[in-house]
Amino acid sequence: MREFPMPEIDEESALMKMEVAGICGTDVKMFKQPLATGGPVIMGHENIGYIAKAGRKFCERKGVKEGDLVFVEHYVPCFKCEWCHKGEYRHCSATDWRSNPNGRRYGYTTSDNPYHLWGGFAQYTYLPWNAVVHKVPAGVTPELAGIVTPLSNGIEWALFDSQVGYASKVLIQGPGQQGLSQIVACKQAGADLIIVTGTTKDAKRLEIAKVLGADYVIDVQKEDPLARIMDITAGEGVDVSLDCTAGAGTIPVMLGVEALKRKGGTLLIQGEMTDFPNFPIGKITVKYITIKCARGHSYRSCELALQQLASHRFPLELVTTHTFGLNEAEYAIKSVGNEGAKDVIHVSLLPWK
Repeated sequence: MREFPMPEIDEESALMKMEVAGICGTDVKMFKQPLATGGPVIMGHENIGYIAKAGRKFCERKGVKEGDLVFVEHYVPCFKCEWCHKGEYRHCSATDWRSNPNGRRYGYTTSDNPYHLWGGFAQYTYLPWNAVVHKVPAGVTPELAGIVTPLSNGIEWALFDSQVGYASKVLIQGPGQQGLSQIVACKQAGADLIIVTGTTKDAKRLEIAKVLGADYVIDVQKEDPLARIMDITAGEGVDVSLDCTAGAGTIPVMLGVEALKRKGGTLLIQGEMTDFPNFPIGKITVKYITIKCARGHSYRSCELALQQLASHRFPLELVTTHTFGLNEAEYAIKSVGNEGAKDVIHVSLLPWK
């Protein structure tokens, strides 16, 4: 534990009292191999809290007031580039901590930077003039709002990137918090068929997948997933394959390629691998497959995720499985990585617990 001085809040900044910091697979990877940021990092990039103190201009610019419950995106953008004008802050160079030493992202930026409080695993977080703030709708608890990041990713990847819509047939690989969010996004968009794959240890998650709207679930350790998919689709395959696995290597990509329909399917992949030996470029071209890359969320997808939570159409509280206090952060992170508590999906770190 470390303490920092409370930052001074001017007319254009604010201080957020943290309520919930969500933990995802990225945190697990960061904890095992910290980022090369040049200093200590306060982790936590899925942040929900109350506006504790805010300057007049900040309130005018963001449309908030002290006491409001808000979700703060982890991107801290420039608000000047083409991507920012589109609400695509994930692509702004000011948020690119990988290549920009002055880049800002909550949960990734070293606390050696001015104002120190650049992560959600803390009791307070500093909000500059260019923080991206969303008001949490009435009727949505802080803990339920804690899953807005994976849910917004689901909307971004499935609906906007992969164009899942009315009558789509979809394969979702991996029933973690991202995969379950994809089910909700696809079901809401009108998908006719949703197939979810997982392993034997995912039994509880696969049960929740069915509750959230999956039509079929497949344990890949008990049956041939491709044969089962083709059986379900009468040999036609699916329109879209969404890879929501972690650390599964090339297998989900290969299954996705084979499971797609004869022509014109969409394959969404994640950047877990640095290279792909023997990549099946021939099948990609012959099947006329479009490849999309899973990468964060936009302003629009966050707003839609909050609206989805406020609708209470889906029992998304089933995804928020565990809560831990700030002094249990290490165990909480390991639990998401399957090294602690059992049957974990989404973990909420509660800084005041």
